[in-house]
Amino acid sequence: MAREGFPFILVSLFIAVGFGIFGIWIGVALFVAVAAFMAYFFRDPERTVPTGEGIVVSSADGRVTRVETTDAGTTVSVFLSPLDVHINRSPIAGNVTNINYIKGKKMPATSDAASFENERNTLTIEGSDGTIQCTQIAGILARRIVCRAKVGDNLARGERFGLIKFSSRTDLLLPADAEVLVKVGDRVRGGETIIAKFAARA
Repeated sequence: MAREGFPFILVSLFIAVGFGIFGIWIGVALFVAVAAFMAYFFRDPERTVPTGEGIVVSSADGRVTRVETTDAGTTVSVFLSPLDVHINRSPIAGNVTNINYIKGKKMPATSDAASFENERNTLTIEGSDGTIQCTQIAGILARRIVCRAKVGDNLARGERFGLIKFSSRTDLLLPADAEVLVKVGDRVRGGETIIAKFAARA
């Protein structure tokens, strides 16, 4: 389980104990259930990271909601519901060359506008096959992006680098010539699902 979940669990259990002292068993049951959900939400399962040259894996669990190519490159957006694993993983092996945090708004993460207006944190990762930007985007609730990586860190493909608490989305900006292997509506798993391949070098 992600360490960020322990405060939520402990506070819920503390409140449950308080209700128990006064014999309010409905309150006890409610906050024990909350603690159990928090333990489930902050789960951090092991993943089998695929090997091979030029592949890009998903940075998050969830559903693909956007695949769009513009002058900047191809964006693949993954929406994470409260039931998805919320750990973020590096899509490629590479060096973190820049991290840009923007305070932003609190629009629903299901909206494509959230990619441009919400609280977000963008990591630029340079690998041997190319450069990718991975953006953690918060949703409508309180600000809650966690990024453990720092500029200069070398991340392995599929390595954990942070999480977003509660519903959110993760965007990957790929080179425009990358071969995207997923489509809108697909379910993906962070660190496991291959979502794209870099174009072969001449």
